[in-house]
Amino acid sequence: METVLISLLPYIIGSAIVPLQIIIGLLLLKSPHQGLLKATGYVAGMTITRVLQGLIFGLILSESSAITEGNSGKNPIVSTLLLVLGILLLITAYKKWCGEDDPDDSPPKVLTMIDSFTPLKAFVMGLGLPLVAAKLWVFTLSALATIAAAQLGQLPSAIVYLLFILLAESLLLLPIVARILIPKRSKSLLTNLSAWLTRNSRPITIIVSLIFGLFFLQSGISGLLS
Repeated sequence: METVLISLLPYIIGSAIVPLQIIIGLLLLKSPHQGLLKATGYVAGMTITRVLQGLIFGLILSESSAITEGNSGKNPIVSTLLLVLGILLLITAYKKWCGEDDPDDSPPKVLTMIDSFTPLKAFVMGLGLPLVAAKLWVFTLSALATIAAAQLGQLPSAIVYLLFILLAESLLLLPIVARILIPKRSKSLLTNLSAWLTRNSRPITIIVSLIFGLFFLQSGISGLLS
């Protein structure tokens, strides 16, 4: 199980540091009315969607685990997903560098409307974001394919996938925990962090997408050729 978790680290880190989802979470959390409830609903929505993705696609991908036995441990599904993810991330880096909009980004109008969101709307946004963001889709599918290829068994696979969800959402959960434990100190910290991420989301996205894009591209190509 520990080996599989180590293999999942790139997908965990990649999922966790997507700037858009963090910015949305922070904006919801620092809302003047029911901020904590909105942010909690948002994370709950994302968690439910990811659990459903695991239930549906985990079963589908587990059927392909037999492929691994005849390919020296190399699963072509995992390699193909890595290749697709690498290409998507490199395209994202290029578009951001050229100043173009990322199709996975929310329109600026949506971000300005977040303060007026109800907890239910925040929950619905959480449900929808993993479904409309292509990179989050491929991160999740790659993680599921990696778990399926390890053939851990049903219960250990479910535990590993739940750990993947928890760690992938860690940067959304930590501000919520800080808001609960240190409500007064966390307000200014969250405001400054949200403003910094909003200002620097473009260079962060370029650097992260370039590094992970090259890594996943190389891993996908080597997996398909081996």
